[in-house]
Amino acid sequence: MFMLSNYNSFWIFLLLVSFIPFLAFSISGFLAPSNLGPEKLTSYESGIEPMGDAWIQFQIRYYMFALVFVIFDVETVFLYPWAMCFNDFGIAAFIEALVFLFILLIGLVYAWRKGALEWS
Repeated sequence: MFMLSNYNSFWIFLLLVSFIPFLAFSISGFLAPSNLGPEKLTSYESGIEPMGDAWIQFQIRYYMFALVFVIFDVETVFLYPWAMCFNDFGIAAFIEALVFLFILLIGLVYAWRKGALEWS
């Protein structure tokens, strides 16, 4: 039969972990000063008065550049665990890593040809 008494420490820990963020936000809400004025309600832009609307449209190339960076950055991070255990793996893992790098290289060439890496 399934014994729930074995999980008492887990439930206590789960209750405690759920209560700590609530406690932290409550204490900071009580202790923080809350004198809202016109200066505090304005948006801060390097000390100068904000001009225009905050919702401006950026060109798509900024998003594309960031997306390409994140994709290649995250995927190359997958190589670090492989490099740390290189001696434990065999030749098959080495070939798989070369295939992975080849796919990354194809993606980089594709992004380069499409102009996703052009900043101007």
